[in-house]
Amino acid sequence: MQPDEMDWKIIDILREGHQPNNQIARTLEVSEGMVRRRIQRMKEAGILQIRALIDPDLLERQQLAIIGVNVIESRLLETKAKEISELSDVLSVSLLSGRYDLFVEVLLDSNHGLVRFLTEGLSSIDGISNTESFLLLKSVNKAV
Repeated sequence: MQPDEMDWKIIDILREGHQPNNQIARTLEVSEGMVRRRIQRMKEAGILQIRALIDPDLLERQQLAIIGVNVIESRLLETKAKEISELSDVLSVSLLSGRYDLFVEVLLDSNHGLVRFLTEGLSSIDGISNTESFLLLKSVNKAV
């Protein structure tokens, strides 16, 4: 399934923030039932996820970090990305071109959280050749 023009309009409205279906329907001048069915269809197809996002800069004792990861064999990229994504504290894993094979975004307890993640979490994944960690000091317009 690929989103059509109306689906994209609904997605664009939801990207701005939570809106009830009846408000989306009024904005687009369609029925609430149509909006509800389209959202449900996109969720079932895996195109759309609706979830709460937080501003990591507002959280006390939390640290957002990105970890560049290289894997031993390129054929393992997707497998390792999936394994890493299942670790606690992982927000996302992206496959890359360039210096690193993967970027892992994590939200951690700022007091020893990164050390714990590297030594107890990421180290449990076989096939990683090296990592480099980047602590995000401040984010602009970032929500996770």
